[in-house]
Amino acid sequence: MTTDKLQLLLVEDDLDLATAVIEYFELEDILCDHSANGLAGLNLIQQNHYDAVILDLNLPKMNGLQVCESLRSQGIDVPVLMLTARDTLDDKLSGFANGTDDYLVKPFAMEELIVRVKVLARRRSGQVQRLSVADLTVDVQQKQAFRQTVELKLSPTALKILTVLMRASPSPVSREKLMQTVWGDEQPDSNSLKVHIFNLRKQVDAEHDHKLLHTISGYGFAIKESHSS
Repeated sequence: MTTDKLQLLLVEDDLDLATAVIEYFELEDILCDHSANGLAGLNLIQQNHYDAVILDLNLPKMNGLQVCESLRSQGIDVPVLMLTARDTLDDKLSGFANGTDDYLVKPFAMEELIVRVKVLARRRSGQVQRLSVADLTVDVQQKQAFRQTVELKLSPTALKILTVLMRASPSPVSREKLMQTVWGDEQPDSNSLKVHIFNLRKQVDAEHDHKLLHTISGYGFAIKESHSS
């Protein structure tokens, strides 16, 4: 059975705080699973779909940074809000380097937690550095793309377009959003996107029976497996 309610995971070893947070979420009609250690939390993330994860920095078995680094290396793009008792720049930079999307310093107001989580839950994380759909892979950090084991020859602009489509997959991305994301306010003429999509399709699909780059008539484009709806 599907639900429109937010589904969160709280990974927190302070059971009093965890109970208070979960009870507050219930009042806000938000569903929340709980784990008291990092390893169990990582297992839950791997097995379930969550709109966002609230992750304590200091956890038994695996700390928050290790959990975040592990899930990002697996291509899991769930947004992560890190809870920490330390409000230092070094801690935050370390967290962002390991794939955290946002920070909240203890003690915090429940109202602020709700606001931060709702903002994060509206988007998948942009921190994932390895994106995969079927046998198509983009390594964002190395700026490389592969179909099976063959590296695709893509211009920087084509790679940007592919990355946007891969992050959204299997959902389509509108032409307008692609133009804005890739070129910002200084957009070229509309034919530029057509040319880049044409060249991208040649690289991604020309040598393969199983097509992944699809035109969504009257809207935009999507990277997805053909049987996906």
